[in-house]
Amino acid sequence: AIAWKLSQNERVNKITCIPGNGGISQMSKVECVPEIKATQIDKIVEYAFKEQPDLVFVAPDDPLALGLVDKLEAAGIKAFGPRQNAAIIESSKAFSKGFMKANNIPTAEYEIFTDSDKAKAYIDEIGVPVFIKADGVALGKGAIECSTVEIAYQAVEDMMIKKVFGASGETIVIEEFMTGPEITVLAFADGKTVVPMLSSQDHKRAYDNDKGLNTGGMGAYTPVPTEVYSDEIAQTCMEKIFEPTIRIMAEMGRPLKGIIYYGLMLTPNGPKVIEYNARFGDPETQPMLMMLETDLLDVVEAIMDERLAEIDIKWKSGAAACVVAASGGYPQEYDKGFPIKGIAEAEDTVSDGSVVVFHAGTAYDSNSGEYLTAGGRVLGITATGKDVDEALDKAYAALKEISFEKMEFRTDIGARARKIG
Repeated sequence: AIAWKLSQNERVNKITCIPGNGGISQMSKVECVPEIKATQIDKIVEYAFKEQPDLVFVAPDDPLALGLVDKLEAAGIKAFGPRQNAAIIESSKAFSKGFMKANNIPTAEYEIFTDSDKAKAYIDEIGVPVFIKADGVALGKGAIECSTVEIAYQAVEDMMIKKVFGASGETIVIEEFMTGPEITVLAFADGKTVVPMLSSQDHKRAYDNDKGLNTGGMGAYTPVPTEVYSDEIAQTCMEKIFEPTIRIMAEMGRPLKGIIYYGLMLTPNGPKVIEYNARFGDPETQPMLMMLETDLLDVVEAIMDERLAEIDIKWKSGAAACVVAASGGYPQEYDKGFPIKGIAEAEDTVSDGSVVVFHAGTAYDSNSGEYLTAGGRVLGITATGKDVDEALDKAYAALKEISFEKMEFRTDIGARARKIG
């Protein structure tokens, strides 16, 4: 979605994506470097130094946490995204929770543990339900909702003893269970100014009615109805969460320049932060960038020059929605390599370009000319409309054209917004 949006700028002649995917590889202006992984920081810097791009947009969590922006800048290459000491707001749950607690930014009560026995004793003390989170980056899967003591114990053992998230789970955060609508507010930030994007709502669970395991996201829509996220709540968030986060991080010598993702719970006691991400979130980004009217590169350059306050960021009217087509079995084990049918037909269900099929876990077979499944979340079928209902109707109509073996998707993306509407 980022490559798609950047490629619309007339000044952009070429985009190189590392490692890219099947869909990106077939875009005009774009080439992929699949032999380099996103976590191979030194190889990326070496490649960039050789190619001398005008700009490197660091999109994912891992390379931000590993300090790719810092290393690119040290090599004299312009890079967009927070430096490592600011990306810690996502890469360490212990840091972000401590940051919020110290600065009176509303969040759930919590404790941090490095000892599994002490973690279990705390669970016995406070009872369930609780959320248990791996401290480090875990690809959106490191937060476990625990409704029973047995599930909570298992989460502790999986993270701390079995190390299912590697080093990310050596330290864990046990958090009170908050209730209320969960929403996302992505924002642009230049270290001084923060400009919220439209509100959005992600659907994390694998199956309808929020059943199944947590995933990286099975669909999203934007904006959230004002009955849920009112102007008054948005103002409270700005004053108590969005602006203080950016201001205090800068005061700490950790200026956050790039994209910040505020995961929020609208509790009976007011909005509280569930988590921060230091980047665009998937699948909220797909509908968000379809709604962004202002050129993305212009915004990026304003952020890098610390003049975000000087530009007027405009959004299209209406709404947008994304439905994820996933591999059967995701977020656990799944098979890959199945041919994908109907992508072009899906985009052709409308003639005005209001449906775009964004690729996630795909590969392109140049011999057969087919796209193949290559990941858990395979495609993000995204549409715009005059309201959330129309955007969702278009996305689901387009999804009917797409098929691959063992394909799974949720049928209830945006259902709560539909009811409110």
